[in-house]
Amino acid sequence: MAVQQRQWGTTPSISWTLPTEKEIAQDKELTDELKRQGQYEAPGETEKKQQLLIQLQKIAVEFVKHVCRKINLPQSIINSAGGKIFTYGSYRLGAYAPGSDIDTLVVAPRHVNREDFFEHMPSILEKMLPPGAIEEMKPVPEAYVPIIKLMISGTDIDLNFTRLAVSSVPWDLDVKDTNLLRGLDDRELRALNGPRVADELLQLVPQKKTFRTALRAIKLWAQRRAVYGNIVGFPGGVAWGMLVARVCQLYPQATGSVIVMKFFRIIGRWNWPQPILLKESEDHPIQARVWNPRLYPTDKYHLMPIITPAYPAMCATHNIGPTTKKIIIQELERGGDITDKISFGRLQWKDLFAKHTYFTKDYKYYLSIISGSTSKDAQASWSGFVESKVRLLVQALEGQGTIGVARLFNKGFAREHRCNDEDEIEAVLRGDMQYQATNVKTETTDKINDPLHNAIARGNADATAVADGNGEIARNGVEPHAFYTTTYYVGIELAQGLQNECEKIPDY
Repeated sequence: MAVQQRQWGTTPSISWTLPTEKEIAQDKELTDELKRQGQYEAPGETEKKQQLLIQLQKIAVEFVKHVCRKINLPQSIINSAGGKIFTYGSYRLGAYAPGSDIDTLVVAPRHVNREDFFEHMPSILEKMLPPGAIEEMKPVPEAYVPIIKLMISGTDIDLNFTRLAVSSVPWDLDVKDTNLLRGLDDRELRALNGPRVADELLQLVPQKKTFRTALRAIKLWAQRRAVYGNIVGFPGGVAWGMLVARVCQLYPQATGSVIVMKFFRIIGRWNWPQPILLKESEDHPIQARVWNPRLYPTDKYHLMPIITPAYPAMCATHNIGPTTKKIIIQELERGGDITDKISFGRLQWKDLFAKHTYFTKDYKYYLSIISGSTSKDAQASWSGFVESKVRLLVQALEGQGTIGVARLFNKGFAREHRCNDEDEIEAVLRGDMQYQATNVKTETTDKINDPLHNAIARGNADATAVADGNGEIARNGVEPHAFYTTTYYVGIELAQGLQNECEKIPDY
């Protein structure tokens, strides 16, 4: 009698075939290449992060008790109030590289609010962590989801906050319980959605180890090919994770290497805008807004909808536009061609992870958008605001009949300059590099990972958070003043008709 096999996802699996010896060998080769590419951290670093999270859990409980005492709650309520730390994002999914930040969420009971978080949490962190452990602490109360950016003993922590409409948050709280969503506002729902999506996603893949190997590979590929980043119209880490999870559901017994090979052909030839779903959508009495193009007209315009599995279901890729969709599909096709050759031994895994040629080969014309401020803090917010508007510029360019492709590079470049006067500042804003500080390295916005910049770029911060960076600059004869810029690049490809006409011009 045949054993009935579980259905993973919304459709039956394509194949339950066990891996061959060749596939197992290719999987080892993939893992070895990921290690060479620096995608696995040392065991000592993993242990260090686990110990830090244990410390943060103790701090979360003390924070809740501290607030309870401040508002004179009975000791019995103080003792049972609890408090819990949840992780989410790449760390929770188990597919993170060395040096990656840890997204964490402090969950508190109803009598603790976001004002308490910013007023009391910083001092409790300083009190309970070892002296000197906090290398950086940057609260960002303006963000739609409250966050304190921390660097603790070399580990980057994004500490978020939400509260539940309950009197106690026990240590064994199951964040997947949809009843916890009762009584929450949009801001609180959004914060809780991070760990809920991560936990649900891990429950929906047949083999977690296979999923994590494949996701490490796909994330590295997406980053190297510059098709990574939700803000600029590409899938972010969780969206790529959901795509990998869907392929894992279709091949429950496959190795990580097979999942990667299947990934490019299945996702690259997906019948968009048919959505990627890891499970059937669910109803709930709280009646939160869920992704549904039949009910909400704006949902019909999502070009590559990838839907989060936790209630309330949301589209993780609403920023994808016509150009980024075209580029993603082109890159998936290219990835499929490479993995086909890897399968036959004609290429190696390192060829899949070759860096993009955006600046060296892909475009003849580039548009640069430069924002600048006389203050580093002001530039963090101002550049985030500019980044949020660059997408609109790209959409306008795409609507011009003379432009075939307008592709925004997926990160900005932050530079520091030394200027003596307003004329030199104007030169910098026109793209002149001669005043760039030689002792300060150019950094990309994803590496800086400034929480206020990110919040404003996503449109998730109050308008008052955008600081005025137009301060006075030093005059001639005075020591040069620092001037900070962030530059975004748009690769331009002319429409075919105009391109043909231009090619007739001598020396074009």
